[in-house]
Amino acid sequence: MKILLHVCCGPCAIYPVNALRAAGFDVTAFFYNHNIHPYQEYCRRLETVREYADKAGLALIVRDEYNLEEFLRSVAGTPAERCGYCYFSRLEAVAAKAAELGCDAFSSTLLYSRYQKHDDIRRLGEQAAARHGVAFHYDDYRRGWQEGIRLSKELGLYRQQYCGCIYSEKERYLGGK
Repeated sequence: MKILLHVCCGPCAIYPVNALRAAGFDVTAFFYNHNIHPYQEYCRRLETVREYADKAGLALIVRDEYNLEEFLRSVAGTPAERCGYCYFSRLEAVAAKAAELGCDAFSSTLLYSRYQKHDDIRRLGEQAAARHGVAFHYDDYRRGWQEGIRLSKELGLYRQQYCGCIYSEKERYLGGK
């Protein structure tokens, strides 16, 4: 079964890729993360995803678009609701690409993070699946949180300190929401 896995970063991809492969999936990674700020962080995460894909023998498709203005236009009025936009825009993109490629399903490494809103990701993933006629594969990869951290350190991968957007960067370093 072919699955297209949206990857937000190299470290977060490790456990889901391993779990999907162990379950018999033929995994291709898809990097599309137009929300990451600043641009140097975006580049560093993309470089790390490429490094991980090379080490893991993982096919990788990159939609290399840094749409900061679109992201800001979409979330600036209601920054507390930004995660919904981020989930939706990336799940929509991976669902469309999975349908285009004839994949059986798609998923996201967003489901690995214990900091993400799983109910929202699942709901939006299922909506994108219905729109594009491809299955959304939900799995709670949080069970592999510590294993993923350990393996990313063993591989020497860059590990970011915040989710990705300018708001999460602010929260990480200045606190509060």
